[in-house]
Amino acid sequence: MAFDRREFLKISAGVTGAASLGALTGCATASTNKAYKVVVVGAGFGGATCARYLKMWEPKIEVTIIEPNAHFVSCPTSNGVLAGLAKLEDITFTYDHLKKVVNNWVTDTVTGIDTTGRTVKTAGGATISYDRLILAGGIELMFDKVEGYNAEAQKTIMHAWKAGPQTATLRKQLEDMHDGGTFVMSVPMAPYRCPPGPYERACQVATYLKAAKPKSKIIILDGNPDIASKKPLFLAAWTKHYGYGTPNSMIEYRPNNMPRSVDPVKMMVGTEFDDVKGDVINVVPPMRAAAICELAGVRSDSSNTWCPIDYRSFESLAVKNVHVLGDSTLTNFPKSGSVANNTGKMAAAAIVEMFNGREPDSAPVVTNTCYSASTEGTAFHVATVFRYQAAKTGADGKVTPASMVAQKGGGISKEESELEFAYMESWAKNVWADTLGLPG
Repeated sequence: MAFDRREFLKISAGVTGAASLGALTGCATASTNKAYKVVVVGAGFGGATCARYLKMWEPKIEVTIIEPNAHFVSCPTSNGVLAGLAKLEDITFTYDHLKKVVNNWVTDTVTGIDTTGRTVKTAGGATISYDRLILAGGIELMFDKVEGYNAEAQKTIMHAWKAGPQTATLRKQLEDMHDGGTFVMSVPMAPYRCPPGPYERACQVATYLKAAKPKSKIIILDGNPDIASKKPLFLAAWTKHYGYGTPNSMIEYRPNNMPRSVDPVKMMVGTEFDDVKGDVINVVPPMRAAAICELAGVRSDSSNTWCPIDYRSFESLAVKNVHVLGDSTLTNFPKSGSVANNTGKMAAAAIVEMFNGREPDSAPVVTNTCYSASTEGTAFHVATVFRYQAAKTGADGKVTPASMVAQKGGGISKEESELEFAYMESWAKNVWADTLGLPG
């Protein structure tokens, strides 16, 4: 059944549990008689959501998803696994419901993209044609930027920044660490996936250590000059629960300390200032847009790192008919599951409009809501609304490019609370359901 997009606007806040989509325009379904083909590469928060809403808003569109993984594992709330508050299976879901919605499901890896001929090739030998291609591959971790972080080192030193087996391994390493051990973790330079995630990780690991191994210590090596997100709230939590600022603090925070090297034999992390020894090491390397974006030629900013896009449609500014969602984009949005889910719907609406010869929404709004757990039962949030601002030419002839401007409102928690922890759990369940089409 086609889902009316105007009706969606009325209920979108309830569907996602935290954020509204903004003003989408147009009729409920497409009027075109052509069976357009859309290929979605990646079934994370952005790709899965976009595929679902394309089929809801225009069932005639033939949607193919290419996804190498057998299951969806949620990065949001995965730090709870490290704290022992959840198990990996609690945040792992099948794609069974999504598979019933789309026309074709290909469990494979993309190895080539021909943007002129509009085809995608997979490792299994398939060649799949498209009218519009959606790239939602998330991030690529740049291990080569940290000396010694080779394939062998990766067997010992976990990043756990793509939730899954590494999350379980890092949890096991913490369980095996002796009481009085040192957990060394790092924060990459912004922008990176989930700005508050590393600081929440410190809280969640400290929650576990405080209860099970209270003599232990956490050293945070932050490549940024300061805490990159929710600073007052994290400092308040660290101070209240983990003794931060006292001689007995469980957490030691070191800004401007980007890891330059790792040694898995000596269990050492090297920075510009010194070598830091740990019993468990969790280094998160720098990031860039997923490798599939390079295959399509859309990783096209000045540093070949991220993908510039048209905010009205999420179409690449470098390659026509290719749209980029989620963490791979060059925007001022946080790289979050909330944004990916939200913009997946926006891209779906824009593509339906373009298939009908109409312009996408000329004034899109993007929302982000992000919760962080501070203990085993408290959390806090930040919420932001971004509104599209068209390019402008000033009296001097200078052009101000189009942008998404953060609006007044939204806000951030005054303090942690048990109620916000409940909201966080509810938000997670709702966004998983909305992304994957899980039954209520």
